[in-house]
Amino acid sequence: MNSETTESATRLKGDLSLLSVVLFGLAYISPGIVVTMFGVVAATSGGVAPTAFAVATLAMLLTGLSYAKMARAVPGAGSVYTYARKMLDSRIGFLSGWAMLLDYFFIPMVGWLITAIYFHAQFPEIPKWVWLVVSVGITTAINVFGMKLADRVNKVLMFIALGSLVLFATLCVVFLGKHGSSAPATDALWNSGTSIGAVTAAAAIAAYSFLGFDAVSTLGEEARGGARTIGRGIIGCVIAAGAIFIVLSFVMQLVHPGAKFADVDAAAYHLKVQVGGTTYAEIINFVTIAGSIASCIALQASAARLMYVMGRDGALPKAVFGNLSGKTGTPVLNLLLTAAAGVIAMKLDLTTATSFINFGAFLGFTLVNVCVIAHLVRERGHGRTPHLFSYLVMPAIGAAVSLYLLTKLGHVALQIGGVWLAIGVVYLAVLTKGFRRPAPEMTFDDDTATTDRVTA
Repeated sequence: MNSETTESATRLKGDLSLLSVVLFGLAYISPGIVVTMFGVVAATSGGVAPTAFAVATLAMLLTGLSYAKMARAVPGAGSVYTYARKMLDSRIGFLSGWAMLLDYFFIPMVGWLITAIYFHAQFPEIPKWVWLVVSVGITTAINVFGMKLADRVNKVLMFIALGSLVLFATLCVVFLGKHGSSAPATDALWNSGTSIGAVTAAAAIAAYSFLGFDAVSTLGEEARGGARTIGRGIIGCVIAAGAIFIVLSFVMQLVHPGAKFADVDAAAYHLKVQVGGTTYAEIINFVTIAGSIASCIALQASAARLMYVMGRDGALPKAVFGNLSGKTGTPVLNLLLTAAAGVIAMKLDLTTATSFINFGAFLGFTLVNVCVIAHLVRERGHGRTPHLFSYLVMPAIGAAVSLYLLTKLGHVALQIGGVWLAIGVVYLAVLTKGFRRPAPEMTFDDDTATTDRVTA
């Protein structure tokens, strides 16, 4: 292969339009996650799920604006790690990557838990832990031996899952047309059983539904128009996802007013029975399970690949994390580690499990907002004067909101996140000889950033 061919093979083409970028972000978010999360968000908020999703949308929009600014300031494929390393310090960048690892390590666990919940809802005579072990075993085996096939299957099942989401929304509207709602429509937005504290706590959980919008920032080299298109795409993605979440959760809240459910985690399954009957619910549940397993394949592969990248680049012990199997070409040990972590879900509910993920996410969102302020300071140092409201006030509000939502995640998530960060600081001190050396640089790519999740 000559040098010209090599260069063309490694350089990304700027072929993606604004619409393509927005759709890419929506595919990462998986809009159907709102159905899965509805019961938890409604119960936590006091029966005002759409209001909680609206608050989460506003919070994500503030951070989305900061991502858009950083996409312009740091052209090319970006991430929280890239921005923090360039704008703040290599050691802070390392800790942001460490926080990302917490997210990626536990995201597969949430996917497996959701799969087990749907299995158990349809076959309650079989314990949930059995379905969890089965799900972990299937996805781990596929990732070890058949990742190319899994990628093709995953894409097909994602389209099927989106079709089932549209069908479910239609049936909800038809149900309301025939039977109406047992409570005023305004109760779905605010009622006597809720409070600001309940809504913000629910918004902190609802933010899980948005995870993945930041993946758009990795397309900087592939978007037509470069950073400008990426910035617009990030904002468009957050707005589009927020609109879907708010509208669909509003319709679902009308079908099932209030905050009480027989099974909060499996509320979506029971709503499907309510609006479409048992046969419809069972058929769609199988579609959901298939989509869940396909999604878990991508989630586990992403987690294992991130650990491999960190091991390869010296951020984690290379002998343990930085090796690929000679037979399969996959990071088998990393896949087994994520599988072992998935077993933890036996003792968790969906609310607690998702809060683990959101800890790292909110920390990352806070850092992106801080990076915008650091960029302002640098620009002013070079005699340039970015708009103070846009580059100081807005990101400061975004950072404050992200930190506030982080505090609403609950004690378990905060304790685990705090311990994880403390371990990261100690490990960083060892790597940098007491913080005297720069932290090792990690080279994340688009494949590492995959965050497809379970849809309805």
